[in-house]
Amino acid sequence: MVSQKVVIKNPTGLHLRPAGILCKEAMQFKSHITFTFKENMANAKSVLSVLGACVKCGDEVEFVCEGEDEEEALKALVHAIENGLGE
Repeated sequence: MVSQKVVIKNPTGLHLRPAGILCKEAMQFKSHITFTFKENMANAKSVLSVLGACVKCGDEVEFVCEGEDEEEALKALVHAIENGLGE
């Protein structure tokens, strides 16, 4: 299991388009990928779960990846978020 905290940089937070990009990125990996925000846990491979977390710009989330490609998954997700998830 690997984890890392990252701050959401998108001006609009994780609304539908960036949530979809995040999920698409997460689905490329076999690992179980979740993130925690405040006291809630969300499945990074589910758009509804990501949207339900209500993550805004400047919020800090912690990604947790468990599985055979966990390190690659974590690195890719953090990179995607730091690059603004397409925005």
